[in-house]
Amino acid sequence: MPFGPASRLGVSLFDETPPMEWVPGRSGEEAETMIRAIYRQVLGNAYVMESERLVVPESQFKRNELSVREFVRAVAKSDLYRSRFFTNVPRYRAIELNFRHLLGRAPLDLEEMRLHSNVLDAKGFEADIDTYIDSDEYQTVFGEYVAPYLRGYKSEACQSMVQFTHFFQLVRGASTSSLKGDLAGKSPKLNSLVIQGTPTAVVAPGLTYRTPALGSRSRHGVDASSGGKVYRIEVTGYRAKVLNNISKFRRSNQVFLVPYEKLSQEYQRIHQQGGIIASITPV
Repeated sequence: MPFGPASRLGVSLFDETPPMEWVPGRSGEEAETMIRAIYRQVLGNAYVMESERLVVPESQFKRNELSVREFVRAVAKSDLYRSRFFTNVPRYRAIELNFRHLLGRAPLDLEEMRLHSNVLDAKGFEADIDTYIDSDEYQTVFGEYVAPYLRGYKSEACQSMVQFTHFFQLVRGASTSSLKGDLAGKSPKLNSLVIQGTPTAVVAPGLTYRTPALGSRSRHGVDASSGGKVYRIEVTGYRAKVLNNISKFRRSNQVFLVPYEKLSQEYQRIHQQGGIIASITPV
């Protein structure tokens, strides 16, 4: 049975919206558009009331006294951000949200999360925010004048299939916010997942969503891994590759059964061939 395009994952709007880059000297209306885009990303697509807006940093940005990066820093260090995503949520939930909001991706592994936990212990909240914004990764991807954006579904932003699937634990489509549209609420989403380094099912976004069980049914035989775990990958969007007038792909949609230890390899192969992963589920 055919399955839908990448919009099933809720990322089509992200993919169709180009990154926003600010050029000093643009109009006040364009500055307002950039400010709202930064609020939307850094505050996890949550609604911001007029009374909650950061009047002084906004004014400094409009007068070209702050770059986009420094305005992002001001929002991330604000009482508004701290109260929503740090003070009232568990530590590891706060860290995984910082990755979503400031770097646009899921954390790579438990060690990367621990590094930020150590900074929080040693230097505090504001110093930890600086580690994201002053990182080489932030500077390379966003620099001084590009607003951060969600990019964890792209192969260049991930180092493994596990990290790719974990992104969809944090982002449930363009219409949901960081703390809504998910039955987990403020509870950590990735803590147990990064400890075990386990990929999870990628499920189309809906009104609510609960993290699927970690275990998959065992399978034996040629397609099974040493641990007996196999994952079903649905792929769409293959570009036809023609050789001697014969297309390498007769259909644009494909389904693969992949053992656990080959997930990362298969993920890279699919993206190199122009495919878009529509879902990943344990068999």
